Amino acid sequence: MKVALGLKAHSGWAALVVIGTTREGLQVVDRRRIELIEDGEEWAKMPYHAAENLEASEARALVKRGAESAHRVAARQMREVVARLHERKDDIVACAVLTPDPMPSWTTEQVLAVHFRMHKAEGVLFPDALCRAAEACDLTLVSVPEKQLDSIAAKKLAAPMDKVMQTVTLLGKSAGAPWGKDQKTATVAALIALRARIA
Repeated sequence: MKVALGLKAHSGWAALVVIGTTREGLQVVDRRRIELIEDGEEWAKMPYHAAENLEASEARALVKRGAESAHRVAARQMREVVARLHERKDDIVACAVLTPDPMPSWTTEQVLAVHFRMHKAEGVLFPDALCRAAEACDLTLVSVPEKQLDSIAAKKLAAPMDKVMQTVTLLGKSAGAPWGKDQKTATVAALIALRARIA
């Protein structure tokens, strides 16, 4: 079947929902948590925080190591997801990633100088890693600004948001728990991507 991935990232992990469409309608093909850090590297969830009290050169090196790790693990996880779907003979039409507002071009030193910037940088790191992983797997990337999710969904899905959420709730009942906010927003993103690619 034709399927689209939806991903909502957090620090060190992401919620993945894969939505497929058949003649009978929409269905949840896959739903899982994917890890975005290596085992035993808890610090990599918040690399800027881990580097906060280091000397400048050491801080830059640690942040770089954390970012490289996030990109490496995201690429590996994405390849595994794609392989599973290909084994099912599914046609992956797109991958939607919920994204935060872009980060200014701060240096590592500028980020570490202001605490809220560290949270901002870490909030951008993992969605960015997922976007790059999707592109590395030759998937059609649909970047969905999370703050605009409701308006984008209403426009792209040609339905008011309450109707969209009714569909999402029904899909959740078929998928079972957990079906919280992360799964719901990832599903809306996947529906946007699916509609955009098969319309």
